[in-house]
Amino acid sequence: MNLGELEKLVLKYFWQTKAADAKEVHAYFEKQRGGTLNTIQSTLDRLFKKGLLSRDKQGHAFQYRAAKQRKAFIGQLIKDITQDFTIGDEDSLLTAFVSLSSELNEGQMDELEKMIQDYRANVSVEEKA
Repeated sequence: MNLGELEKLVLKYFWQTKAADAKEVHAYFEKQRGGTLNTIQSTLDRLFKKGLLSRDKQGHAFQYRAAKQRKAFIGQLIKDITQDFTIGDEDSLLTAFVSLSSELNEGQMDELEKMIQDYRANVSVEEKA
């Protein structure tokens, strides 16, 4: 998924903020980088159409919020990229993780193993329910 620089900044903003309308987002970015309210409204609409923001009508304005949590979004990006380069039934996603793990230190490897164990435990509990 291609995102422009402002789209990335707005998405990061919503991962730190529960909900906001276009004027609130504009006020935040106006201090940092300038730009018009119209540009912010267009950016919010593009992110909504891409499924990255959700919105609800509140009076005359939309209240926007992140549609996906940051970790879920990053996971989807990784999956999309590996699928773009997968050949046949090759398991590129696992290969990519193994390749990346060579750059992790001992503490990060321990954390990764713990996350995998926690995930397996949660899946096991859900399957029994």
